Amino acid sequence: MSNPPLIENCMTSIDVSIEQVDIKGQYVQLAAPIHLLGQLNISELRAQYLVNAEEGVEQTPLQVGVDEAGRGPLLGSVNVAAAVLPAAWSGLIERQPLKNTPLSILTDSKQLSEKKRDVLYPLVQQHAIGCVVAEIPAAVIDQVNILQATMLGMRLCTEVLLEEIVKHLITDRIETSHTASQMKHHAQIQVLYDGNRCPDLDYAMLDEIGIKKSAIDCQAWVKGDARHTSIAAASILAKVSRDKTMYALDAEHPEYGIAKHKGYPTRAHMEAIGTYGVLTAHRRSFAPVRKALEN
Repeated sequence: MSNPPLIENCMTSIDVSIEQVDIKGQYVQLAAPIHLLGQLNISELRAQYLVNAEEGVEQTPLQVGVDEAGRGPLLGSVNVAAAVLPAAWSGLIERQPLKNTPLSILTDSKQLSEKKRDVLYPLVQQHAIGCVVAEIPAAVIDQVNILQATMLGMRLCTEVLLEEIVKHLITDRIETSHTASQMKHHAQIQVLYDGNRCPDLDYAMLDEIGIKKSAIDCQAWVKGDARHTSIAAASILAKVSRDKTMYALDAEHPEYGIAKHKGYPTRAHMEAIGTYGVLTAHRRSFAPVRKALEN
């Protein structure tokens, strides 16, 4: 029997620009907007993660992987990505859930060549249930520091993706009130962050859209991009999207050699700063850039 055709407009785009954030009840005006871009496969989301509670079927846990790229460079954004893979593809890499899938070579992006990352990037976008990438610009990094900027990116990616997921589950044919109740009481969502800490999510906002705090299990995994498929997928999206912005900057400022060093503090990069000065995209709060401005 052939597979049924996908419903029309099964893919919806995610395009959000955030200029203010609510941090512990206080609105903070960001020094520059944070842009989040992504997509959601509505038909696959409903097919794999929406279960009618009346059938007594246990719902498949929805696993979100989150990772970042670009904490160390002196130049440009830090990029954060979140990804939800098909249920059968989610899990520990060592258990090989990706065997014989289009993402079979997926692992920690740092362990892959740039060529392999570039091959995987569109495949992750094509096969993920949902994904979103946030670019946190240098101005915001300077405003709140690199750790907080990264945590903010992780938080926003998680919230924006979950909000989009819930929106499309609740608009299914099942009664809205029934589905919202189902999300509150039956959904189990694992959010897996690469690193040693989880961001502080806006649980009040999540509760308003139908996700109780008790339904979300946030976990921090050191070197998680080499352990979980969903984090590995997010690592590809974050790394390649950031590289794309670096190549765009290189085209604007070829004298800085950005395509080679990607903004990291190499000797060639430091010499270029000394010769040509500091760009708008440089992170002025980072010591080498700050010293260059003082000289």
